[in-house]
Amino acid sequence: MKCPFCSYDESKVIDSRPGADNTTIRRRRLCPKCGKRFTTYESFEISPVTVIKKDGSREQFDKNKVFASILRACAKRHVTRIQIENISKKIEQEIGSSLQREVTSTYIGELVMEELRSLDEVAYVRFASVYREFEDVSDFMRELERLAPRK
Repeated sequence: MKCPFCSYDESKVIDSRPGADNTTIRRRRLCPKCGKRFTTYESFEISPVTVIKKDGSREQFDKNKVFASILRACAKRHVTRIQIENISKKIEQEIGSSLQREVTSTYIGELVMEELRSLDEVAYVRFASVYREFEDVSDFMRELERLAPRK
């Protein structure tokens, strides 16, 4: 790391700590030439993930679309914005941490449904009705039967 004061090409790391959000590393450095200290922040670079949609088109993954669809499904339910943000972040991390650079919209939809199913069944059915393109009441009934506890 180049010293910002004297432009010397090397520096010594004297302290490393995780950043406040745990996605960066804060490093205190010391320039051996001028003796001044400075701080650097390191973060990882995520290569963009491409989403293959049902019609075969491709677009870059957009976490805001996931968030908006979950928010719509949870409208007027007892689900907090924090819970929705957490689900959205969890899905984004799941997609980002996979080694795949292309994922299908079907895969993303299944991840959302899995999270919503454990959070709020009504929000789950709302999302599933759009995602699975329910045509009539019988589609809703089949989904509700799968949700109902078996006796």
